[in-house]
Amino acid sequence: MFRLPAKAQPMPVELQVNYGDEQVLVQRVARSGNANKVLIKVQPDGRVLAKAPVSASDAEVIAAVKKRLRWIFAQLRQFREQAEHVIPRNYVSGESHLYLGRRHLLKVFVSPDDKAQVKMLRGRLEVTVREKSSEKVKALLAQWYKIRAQEVFHRRLSVLLPQLLWVSAPPRLRLQIMQTQWGSCSAQGAITLNPLLVKAPRECIDYVIIHECCHLAEHNHSERFYRLMEDAMPGWEAVKDRLDQSAGFIFS
Repeated sequence: MFRLPAKAQPMPVELQVNYGDEQVLVQRVARSGNANKVLIKVQPDGRVLAKAPVSASDAEVIAAVKKRLRWIFAQLRQFREQAEHVIPRNYVSGESHLYLGRRHLLKVFVSPDDKAQVKMLRGRLEVTVREKSSEKVKALLAQWYKIRAQEVFHRRLSVLLPQLLWVSAPPRLRLQIMQTQWGSCSAQGAITLNPLLVKAPRECIDYVIIHECCHLAEHNHSERFYRLMEDAMPGWEAVKDRLDQSAGFIFS
């Protein structure tokens, strides 16, 4: 998930691929380094990305996309089905909200004399506000998730570091809400994680942390990168799939 510095980031090129009567719009983006393969990704928001070497022609990129069209449509269908089952949040009592992969029932208390706060108690998220306001409940929960994310991410990083032998010192960890990414690793070695990731199961959090730590050694998705991933988390593909499939619920 490493990104080029803003000044060097090329503008994506949109390609059109036909599949029977269907059309797929694919955003071609440059793949840095010495990678010579086209990497296809389907984002939870429905965007199809083709990360390709600069040397590859558009025709080669389209050919690579066509080979994976059945998989692409399966992914698009899956994300659409997830979106249909996502209930818009009203931040009222009775809703369920995720934390570390488990659903917690939301209970809102309105008390003008009590401190506005969030507590997790016996499988419930109890939010106290001084006046009835879904926006205030939403803001309090967002802050609670951010604080929890800071604690959980640092703790998991500390647990994982001993097995990440290529990491000589703990990387700087930052939090940032991102619409289409779980994390990123800068060229300077700072790791940024999406605080919404704290809603996912612990193994999914570990997967993202390990993924970004692999980028400390290998900025590209090269063969070495995937060797590091497999050494640190055997079977990581299944964990990634689980995280991708829950994205619609986490981002809701």
